[in-house]
Amino acid sequence: MPLNLAGGSALFSAMLCVAVSLLFLSLAGAEDPYKFFNWNITYGDIYPLGVRQQGILINGQFPGPDIHSVTNDNLIINVFNNLNESFLLSWNGIQNRRNSFEDGVFGTTCPIPPGKNFTYILQVKDQIGSYYYFPSLAFHKAAGGFGGIRILSRPRIPVPFPDPAGDYTVLIGDWYKSNYTALKAILDRGKKLPFPDGILINGRGPGGVSFNVEQGKTYRLRISNVGLQNSLNFRIQGHKMKLVEVEGTHTLQVTYSSLDVHVGQSYSVLVTADQPAQDYYIVVSSRFTSTILTTTGILRYSNSAGKVSGPPPGGPTIQIDWSLNQARSIRTNLTASGPRPNPQGSYHYGLINTTKTIRLQSSAGQVNGKQRYAVNSVSFVPADTPLKLADYFKLGVFRVGSISSIPTGGGIYLDTSVMGVDYRAFVEIVFENPEDIIQSWHLSGYSFWVVGMDGGQWTTASRNQYNLRDAVARCTTQVYPKSWTAIYVALDNVGMWNLRSEFWARQYLGQQLYLRVYTESTSLRDEYPIPKNALLCGKAAGRHTRPL
Repeated sequence: MPLNLAGGSALFSAMLCVAVSLLFLSLAGAEDPYKFFNWNITYGDIYPLGVRQQGILINGQFPGPDIHSVTNDNLIINVFNNLNESFLLSWNGIQNRRNSFEDGVFGTTCPIPPGKNFTYILQVKDQIGSYYYFPSLAFHKAAGGFGGIRILSRPRIPVPFPDPAGDYTVLIGDWYKSNYTALKAILDRGKKLPFPDGILINGRGPGGVSFNVEQGKTYRLRISNVGLQNSLNFRIQGHKMKLVEVEGTHTLQVTYSSLDVHVGQSYSVLVTADQPAQDYYIVVSSRFTSTILTTTGILRYSNSAGKVSGPPPGGPTIQIDWSLNQARSIRTNLTASGPRPNPQGSYHYGLINTTKTIRLQSSAGQVNGKQRYAVNSVSFVPADTPLKLADYFKLGVFRVGSISSIPTGGGIYLDTSVMGVDYRAFVEIVFENPEDIIQSWHLSGYSFWVVGMDGGQWTTASRNQYNLRDAVARCTTQVYPKSWTAIYVALDNVGMWNLRSEFWARQYLGQQLYLRVYTESTSLRDEYPIPKNALLCGKAAGRHTRPL
């Protein structure tokens, strides 16, 4: 596929940037393996729901290619933007330790201009598990450009279950028949999006995908909800699913007949092909919606005696208590090793005193006659310069403290919301949802403990019901309607980190903020310098990245 680049010089300079960056990493003492990826981002026709759409492809694929890695691998991902607009990829759940410059959202990273390239240098430091990547700008997420990420344990670290016979990425999500440009235009006019048209499994509509299994063998499914807004229920006809991992945490191995996967979340389950040999429905349906969207795939035995027949098995629909109780049952396996050879329960988070409580309340409303969404009454508007670059070059683009750490109760207003927090603080964050819909929140750069969730209003007495022993650690959590969810997080990763709604229209129209985790230290032990190949835009244009 031809690249829209200015001849070989552009490719040479890209390779030079990579070489210089690798030299820096080697100087910093990085000796872990490197894996290299060249990705071409293009438009292409896709037909996931039977109508032609303009999709965003990676190396001609929709969804994009999986990233397979091992704990501590260095991932060198050279992204060529062949679109006619700027583009960025973000890495949902990859912590980018000490390096928020690579997070790939507009608050941290300059967009890749049309016809240009940028090389992400990521290290999956001290991580295992199942995640995904996606395009973060301009509502591109509604056009594709997403794919799975798996981080395997190093060979010497025991995994708390036998190696499966197969390992499948399962990307599920709601979908529109409209092009992403039409959806973006609706939001830009200040309107709400209509209800989605369907659900996809790995970029395919009903009956479009199958997974092959052999009788008696066990398989791992890595399920990620890469959709735009709907919580989804996942189930397999006639089969149980054993949950083994959630966003980098080995869990207690509880068996479920169906599993709620909220927007932005990732789960790993084991499924054993222990039924009579035939084809079985894989079913994904929407949760908490008046109209239930459903799609199907096929679990196909290699010696199948027949195709699926009859209606797909039904699942839960609007029951909140059912989902809440399931969420509370998902807990950490304290005896399993994580990315390092020590038990996941060796860090006793419940015995650490929190230094600060942050309460974040969502809201929706009109500003100047247009639909907006807010956190603590502030509806985020992007600055003209990525906040991390503005902070690095001291450009005065934003104001720390432009959002309160408690709900204000006032009307919605526009601002570039940045909350200052201290490096190595241990904080409690309470997500408060006074609205009638379920919500989903993601924190970049971190894994946090989901210590509590319940209906009604959060009070200090709510702490009495917190799980301070084996709460699951993850990076995306749901908040049920008219409910709250509380998390604990150790702020051990310096940088500018996006805290956002995973409901993509809400994120796009302001329901996000940035946590500035700050230290005055300039030590490499605390934060890497700006990448040598960093793109510079806005008020940072014309500046220089660090000398080697």
